[in-house]
Amino acid sequence: MAEPVTFRVPDAEIRYYPHVFTSERSHELMQQLLDDILWQRDDITLFGKTHPQPRLTALYGNEGKPYSYSGIVMAPHPWSPLLTYIKEEVERISGHTFTTVLLNLYRDGRDSNGWHADDEKELGRNPAIASVSFGAERFFHMKHNSDPQQKLKILLENGSMLLMEGSTQHFWKHQLPKTSRPVGARINLTFRSIR
Repeated sequence: MAEPVTFRVPDAEIRYYPHVFTSERSHELMQQLLDDILWQRDDITLFGKTHPQPRLTALYGNEGKPYSYSGIVMAPHPWSPLLTYIKEEVERISGHTFTTVLLNLYRDGRDSNGWHADDEKELGRNPAIASVSFGAERFFHMKHNSDPQQKLKILLENGSMLLMEGSTQHFWKHQLPKTSRPVGARINLTFRSIR
């Protein structure tokens, strides 16, 4: 595995691991996730308006630990052998233990995730978020809450992992914007620990 890229920015600890899984293994895992995960599409309410969420999602994790964001409350499905395998690899590399994974399926470039931080109270203070990507490459944008000069644009590759730690979620927001480029499907798994 290649050495991680460390981003030296204020108020954050961000590391990018380009090849956690080989290209061949990543394609296999992508297909298994497409076939096996219980995908759902929820409505999301932003600024008083309700819309279908522009992606499919699923939540898996330890029993009895629901996760809430943007007015959506998700109850986890139990860990599958496939997700346990990915989780153990992520925990080995990151040095963190995770209770839950939120999966996002971006079917094409029109699917997206708007500006937000993973700062829900059930994640506790300074949560570690490990984000694993399979499938099409997409750009991940980050911006500092109070310093507009501080921003990042990271290409998330097939089989890669982005690790956000420390105070990142308190001082930075992130998004996966829409793209007009023709891109294939992408699955993102965001591992987190619910207190």
